[in-house]
This record gives sequence, structure tokens and C-alpha cells, in this order.
Amino acid sequence: MTGDDPQSQRLDKWLWCARFFKSRSLANALLAAGRLRLSGTVVGKAHQKVKVGDVLTFPQGPHVRVVKVLALAVRRGPAPEAQGLYEDLAPVPERRPEPSDPAMFEPEAPSRERGAGRPTKKDRRALDRLAGDEG
Repeated sequence: MTGDDPQSQRLDKWLWCARFFKSRSLANALLAAGRLRLSGTVVGKAHQKVKVGDVLTFPQGPHVRVVKVLALAVRRGPAPEAQGLYEDLAPVPERRPEPSDPAMFEPEAPSRERGAGRPTKKDRRALDRLAGDEG
């Protein structure tokens, strides 16, 4: 925590201590891009202060995280300690592949039999035509 206000902390440091990002520079990049909302207001600066009770909304991977700040961080500790800093208001759903899931049935990349050697130019063109790349 900083010496200015013991009731607040820099947003980039809190995100890093809560283990949402591997480094403060990654948290800074998200903030500089204007991709985080602090209690409904878009934040563009890493030095923005976060307080207990604030709600943060930001993308993380393919999910949108919504967390409520429960405590300010003293240090970047282990994951169980970091999870005590926030309450997840929109938990990330665990994705289990289902038989009807189209992602399971994506077409495989073209392959060659073992020992067939490198494809010739003619083979590569045939593979490109198969894949739909006519360029």
C-alpha cells in the first residue's frame, strides 16, 4: 500500500497481487487500452486508486471477469491468499467438451503417411486447393 491513503491502492498493483496478471506491465497494458471498468467507469490509467467495495469488470482470455474488491493487498502472495482479496461475481464457467460441441469435430490438418518424404510442389498445390487457398 502507498503512504498517501491507507484505504486505497494502485489498480495495476492490486490486479498483479490478486494474480489476475503475471506482471504489472500486463496489467498496465490492459488499463492503457481502456479495457477495465472500475464501478462502471472506464479506467485508462494504472495509477487509478482502488478501494474495498469497488467492482472491477475486465476481459481475461475469452471470459469477462467481474470481481468485487474485498481487501487491499500487502504483497503478492500464494494463490489462496490472492483469492481472499476479491469475490468473483461472475465465475468463469468450467467448459467440458460435449459430444454436440462443434469444437470437438474440427477438421484435422492434412497429413502424410510416415516415410513419404517432403511434399513436392505439386503436392503442396493440391493441399492448398483442398484447403481452399487458391492463391
